[in-house]
Amino acid sequence: MAVRVIPVEPFDLVIFGGTGDLARRKILPGLYRRFTAGQMTGESRIIGAARAELTDDGFRDMVREAIEEFVPADRRDAASVADFLQHLAYIAIDAKGTSGWEQLGRLMRPGMVRAFYFSVAPALFGDLAERLHQHGIADAQSRIVVEKPFGRDLASARALNEVLARHFREDQIYRIDHYLGKETVQNLMAVRFANILFEPLWKAEYIDHVQITVAETVDVEGRGAYYDKSGAMRDMVQNHLMQLLCLIAMEPPYHFDPSAVRDEKLKVIRALDPVKPEDIVRGQYRAANGGGSYLDHAENPESITESYIALKCHISNWRWKGTPFYLRTGKKLRARSSEIAITFREPPHSIFDDERGWRENVLVIRLQPNEGMNLMVMIKEPGPGGMRLMQVPLDMSFAQALGEVAEDVPDAYERLIMDVIRGNQTLFMRGDEVEAAWAWADPIIQGWEGRGDRPQPYDAGSSGPEDALMLMHRDGRRWRDIR
Repeated sequence: MAVRVIPVEPFDLVIFGGTGDLARRKILPGLYRRFTAGQMTGESRIIGAARAELTDDGFRDMVREAIEEFVPADRRDAASVADFLQHLAYIAIDAKGTSGWEQLGRLMRPGMVRAFYFSVAPALFGDLAERLHQHGIADAQSRIVVEKPFGRDLASARALNEVLARHFREDQIYRIDHYLGKETVQNLMAVRFANILFEPLWKAEYIDHVQITVAETVDVEGRGAYYDKSGAMRDMVQNHLMQLLCLIAMEPPYHFDPSAVRDEKLKVIRALDPVKPEDIVRGQYRAANGGGSYLDHAENPESITESYIALKCHISNWRWKGTPFYLRTGKKLRARSSEIAITFREPPHSIFDDERGWRENVLVIRLQPNEGMNLMVMIKEPGPGGMRLMQVPLDMSFAQALGEVAEDVPDAYERLIMDVIRGNQTLFMRGDEVEAAWAWADPIIQGWEGRGDRPQPYDAGSSGPEDALMLMHRDGRRWRDIR
């Protein structure tokens, strides 16, 4: 079995910030993979645009080096790389000035899908949008891709939306969150809505609680100045974890349609209760095992920015009233792990004695590493000696279940860029969705800023602050191990 590949329409894709880190690590290597998979047609073209004075050949040399660095050797070959590079061009451009725009306009071809990827600082979004229209480069069918951060609070998010809305309709704007492009994240909808097995149980009556964890082993060294202005709440919770929560908690849309899916996600965000101060734990990693602390990496000895946060959230609607959602994310933790764990309630009556080993059923959806799912169920412990219970996983690793197909599955950026070309906004955030998420997050941030709360220190390489454990323990629950 092979991954089914459907070629997209011929396109002109302009990557503003085409010489930047994101373009080198993710966007351009991803496009090469789509090219070798046969999804990018021969007429399509990729145009890098940045301030650097490069020739087409200079840009191609940079892209060749990026492919060699970020695409495994067994997934590339010299002939296909050379062929791919012939679809590349480059324009030196001034986002705030006039140079380069007329040349870019002359490169645009009629009859092609036109997409513009804003892989630049948000401060330049408005300038790029204005100049694309001022020079007649963007037409009514053009699409723009906007990278996060999309604002740092509700006011700035609204301002960005207003700037983009002056030049582009909402259906032309693709606010990208790479988490939504992950195969397992999309499988959340398939698991829920394509299997009658789970959907009847997907509510407070049967689910005790939900845990969403995104743990990272990396620190913030090298980007501490940026991170210190955002922190874990702005950098991860308001966007990535919020999107995961929405996919878990949303009602079935009437159809797998961009507007219908995003309507249901918006309802979840608007149903979120305010989070109480006692249901928030913030942390900041300290030096351990010879590594530096957050304060060292942020180069700010007085910083009270969190590198870790845990929250207990409630959704006030009929489906979820009374079921807590526990969210946590942090830097410099014990292991890199992203997962969603849905813990089901106890049976209403057990025919077995308590001491015989009963444990709850848990559906674990692993986003990274080792994408897959397992369902923890109870069975009889093998052997004589009566009825003793033990918990075992019904395990499905994508790599094992799909074999070679798993290797050909597009990564998040590949899938999302191809969705832009197709004009499919299902996996992208809508403007009102972004604003609703900030409307929920702002009071939480303003609360701890107003109280002057300081994050609790935790050892680098640990599972986070001690109080995060207590957040669960006081409810008679516990976090799953980070591993």
